[in-house]
Formats: sequence, C-alpha cells, structure tokens
Amino acid sequence: MAHFVIIGAGECGARAVFALRQKGFDGDITLVGSEPHAPYERPPLSKAGLAGKADPKFVAAEEAYEAGRIRLLTGMTASGLDAAAHTVALSDGGELAYDRLLLATGASARAFPNAPGASSRIRSLRTYQDAVTLRAALQPGKRLAVIGGGFIGLEVAATARQLGADVIIVEGLERVLKRAVPEDIARHIAERHRAEGVDLRCGVSIESLAEQDGKAVIRLSCDEVIEADLALVGIGARPNTALAEAAGLVIDNGIAVDDRLRTSAPDIFAAGDCCSFPLALYGGRRVRLESWRNAQEQGALAAANMLGADEPVSAVPWFWSDQYDMTLQISGLADGAVTHLRRDLAEGAFILFHLDAQGRLIAASGIGPGNAVARDIRLAEMLIAARAHPDPAALTASNVKLKTLLAA
Repeated sequence: MAHFVIIGAGECGARAVFALRQKGFDGDITLVGSEPHAPYERPPLSKAGLAGKADPKFVAAEEAYEAGRIRLLTGMTASGLDAAAHTVALSDGGELAYDRLLLATGASARAFPNAPGASSRIRSLRTYQDAVTLRAALQPGKRLAVIGGGFIGLEVAATARQLGADVIIVEGLERVLKRAVPEDIARHIAERHRAEGVDLRCGVSIESLAEQDGKAVIRLSCDEVIEADLALVGIGARPNTALAEAAGLVIDNGIAVDDRLRTSAPDIFAAGDCCSFPLALYGGRRVRLESWRNAQEQGALAAANMLGADEPVSAVPWFWSDQYDMTLQISGLADGAVTHLRRDLAEGAFILFHLDAQGRLIAASGIGPGNAVARDIRLAEMLIAARAHPDPAALTASNVKLKTLLAA
C-alpha cells in the first residue's frame, strides 16, 4: 500500500492530508509536526488569539485525524531526507519510507542581527507558545517595543494598545509596510496607530538590541536608548529549507518547485510558505507567498498533484490584515504597476487599483472598517484572474458596480 508523508503540520500540511482523503487516496498518510499541538490556525496569533487565553484554533479536531486514518506525529522533526532512497529520518531515531513526500515546512521568524540568542525580553511571534509568552507584556503598565513596521508588528501593536499596554514601533524604512502596500494605505494605517497612542518611529536605525536588568534595551543610531518590558522582533520570515537543501533539492528563495509544486527530486512536492513557484498570471515570475489562503490552496493543490492530477498553480495571491477595527485586503501583486487609481467607498473605506503599462489590472488594495472592502476586493480578484483591462474611469467611479466590469 502506498505511503504518503507530509513534513510540516501547519495550515498547508493539514489541508493536504485531508484533501488526500477527500480525493480518494486510500493508502497510508503520516503527518509530522514539530510542535506539541495538532495543526492550528496562525493568523489569530497576532490578533484575537493573542488577546485571549483560549487554546489554539485547530484546523481540525484530533478525532478527525483518527477518523481519516491519518497518523499524526507531534513534537517531532525530520532530521534527514534521502531523496534517492525515498526515506525520511526522524528526530526520535525512527525512519519513514515514502512513495510521495510533501514538504510543508513553513517559515521561521528572522532574528535581529547580533541580538541575544535566548532572551525572555526579546521575542518573535510565530507559534502558539510565542503568543502565550507575549501575552504577559500586553497589559496596562507594561511597555512593548516593536521592531519592524510590517504586518506582524502592526497587528501586535494594535492588540497591545487595545489591552492597555504602551507601544513604541521602530521601523528602519521611511514608512510602515514599505514592501507590502501603497503609500496611501500605509499613511492611513500609520495615522490610525498614532491616533491610538502608538509612538511610531520611521526611518530610524537600531545600533544594538540587548536584555539588561530585566528589560529589553534598544539603542538607536542617534544614541537614544529605548527600554521596554519586552521587544517583539518582527522583521520578516525566512523559509525553512534546511532539510531540502541538505538533501540536494534546488533552492531559490525557498524550495524551488514548478507550477505543479514538484521539486527537483522525483516524488517530492513542496507547498506553502517554504516554497517559491512560477506564477503564469504574472508572466511566469517566481514568487514565494506567506499567507494563510495560499497555504490552504497549495495544500489542496499539492494533494491533487501527488495523486497525479497535473494541475497548475493558478490562484490570485490574496492577503489580509486586521488592526483595530480596520481590515486591509490585497489581491494580486502590484509590482510593475504604473497606474494607481482610487475608489472611495462608504465609511471612509477606499480601494486602490493597480494597472500595468498596458492597462491590465494586476492588483487591488483596500482598507476600511470591518468588511467594507471585502466584496469589491473579491470582484477585483476575479478581474485580475480574467486578465481584464477595465475602463479606468469606471474603476474610480463609486456609482459603477465592479460586477458590471466583470460582465463586460
């Protein structure tokens, strides 16, 4: 009987094992995860899940794995991979032989250069245990220093302010979310954080980060010293490629896969945060996406292709972030856009449409309270997938429904 092994018990790996069963695979399935928990949702870790004290939001109940005859190994890592022999060595000394293997190893938080290797006052946020540790600093009378004005840092800052902690954000670039969103949206987000009492510093470089006398101590290049009860380092993530690299697989900003999620080794696939892949919608450009929905979609796609479906990656990239009562949604990739058009919606919400030099819609970015932009972003996503060249005047006119542009 065939044995499919999935390394990485996150969103992507969990979705893959259940998709295998849903698609009729009747062989053995083993899912290996390094954490002591069953697979859980990571987005709540910087949002509602960080504010509460509940258990992780699990992808599925443990009974579902038993019912699906899925062997779930938690608290275990893959210590070696022999692609020629089709075997995976485990941290407990055991070994798994596989017919097909999926690497869904995810990504890890980037450490601040020259910071202490293990510090109770200098933390990152990637796991449920990280969130549990971070909660202690999110209360009135405590001061949180956030290093990095990216999604994780801003989401944690918003949660911390809502819980009454003082927050300072230090961002080295001239604005927050420099590589992620247009300037208009970044300005809107920065203004909201400042209105909520966040001390937001942009264009500021850090000379050193250390733990001293029970505090996180940040020395800026201007010689100013910032002390905090805890410093959260949110300067991005790096794909977990060590296992694949040691096995001789091709690495290119992650584990390199083709548009079917196949690696350079036979019978080995990779999906989710850990891999880069060519995206036909953007001219075959190789991309790596760190997003919840991408992990879900690629988990299901990898499962289909492990069973021989031969389906290409075709989904439009989609991201979202919740901060205070604001929701930011982005569809597509705005790199290469030369025209940026704004559509104002109700309640102060707005959407920016990004067109390339030929007038094709390649991305849309929206922000507003609650779900104010959700419907229009979804319609924009469909226009992007259709490679549409919509009338610019119609995009900016709030009285013109995007649905009519899709029909056209």
